[in-house]
Amino acid sequence: MNQLAAVMSPRGGDGRFLTAFAEYAYVLERIQSVLEERYGKHFEPYVSDDGKEDYWELLEQDVKSDNAQVDFVIRIFDHMESRAFGMEGDSEESAYRTFPTLRNNVFAYPEWGVALARVPVFRPNMVSVEDFVFAVDDDSLRKFMDHSRQRRRDLDRRQVTVFTDGPHGMMKELSPITRMVDREEVIMKEDVKTNIYRSIDQFFAEDRSFFQDFQIPYKRGILLYGKPGNGKTTLVKSIAGSVKAPVAYWQITEHTCSDSIQEVFQAAATMAPMILVIEDIDSMPERARSYFLNILDGATSKEGIFMIGTTNYPEKIDPALMNRAGRFDRAYEIKLPDAELRLIYLRQKGLGKLLTEEQVRTTAKLTDGFTFAQLNELYVSAALEWHYERTIDIEKLAKAMKSDLHKGQTFSWMKEEPEVKVGFLAG
Repeated sequence: MNQLAAVMSPRGGDGRFLTAFAEYAYVLERIQSVLEERYGKHFEPYVSDDGKEDYWELLEQDVKSDNAQVDFVIRIFDHMESRAFGMEGDSEESAYRTFPTLRNNVFAYPEWGVALARVPVFRPNMVSVEDFVFAVDDDSLRKFMDHSRQRRRDLDRRQVTVFTDGPHGMMKELSPITRMVDREEVIMKEDVKTNIYRSIDQFFAEDRSFFQDFQIPYKRGILLYGKPGNGKTTLVKSIAGSVKAPVAYWQITEHTCSDSIQEVFQAAATMAPMILVIEDIDSMPERARSYFLNILDGATSKEGIFMIGTTNYPEKIDPALMNRAGRFDRAYEIKLPDAELRLIYLRQKGLGKLLTEEQVRTTAKLTDGFTFAQLNELYVSAALEWHYERTIDIEKLAKAMKSDLHKGQTFSWMKEEPEVKVGFLAG
């Protein structure tokens, strides 16, 4: 089945690039001819009009995983790359493997009567691509698209889409959820915890009559603020892992602009109903804030989106985000844990395996002002001390960490007078 490649080359006989309509039509006709010969059906070309082209990502996964549902049909051009290689896995035992490229090849899903081709187009000084979708009829195409949309949604529930604004545009990465965080692992004031999870569960309930009966727009937003290390990320992870809906993280940077804002919300709309987590929302560049606010105010821009903003510096947030309904509905301060929450956390970490219950209670009292992250570091230090010394002076460890914490808060790291003076002026 290599007749397509055999009769086609990037240049015509007179050296012209493949841009003329006759050559463009010739490519389509040859692909259709090969498909009809192979499957005994005529395939008609279609063009996407909604920008929702997740089926290309699914095709890439199917090709790399040798999914039996997809057929490699034929290479389009000879003398041009049509295979790729990459490392499989992240461990030291990982090996390189090869697989067909999406570009310059034709693939088909025979069960659905659909074929996909990413055709190289040769222009002066560059090679671009044109994406083609072929189907035997409208019904086959609709069924395939519905199937792809459901596959995409099921896949999104098992991984997180990460958007990062980079210097050369938006970077998108699919990251698997490596460890689920149970709601029981989230330690915070019970009333705040209940309110947050209740609003989440209502939003993603299969029966949305609550929103319809009370004429509430199907879009919500909450803001989580507080010092770093107090559990905002753990809370967000627990939400992502316990809700049967796609989750996307958006990391705002100095490169965030109107184009990237629009791209994120367009992607979120295709995943809705979904959760959009906006990390470090206070980092939104000044030049992009107006556009961001306009997007939030749009009638349909957040339809089906539950938005969670996080910040360690609430004082830096544009007041306009909070002072107008429909942007963020509620703001929750994730405070430093009190003695009761510190005790719960230390027990949950397993400090009781190293210390008596009385010592654990004493530790909770000694660690006033500690974040959960600092309590975790204290636990690690205690475990290491037990491993090497077979004894633990928990009060000494806690006081040392508290002293370092105080120096960090007062910026007094270098204020102590050194015992030995060094340098040209010593003496």
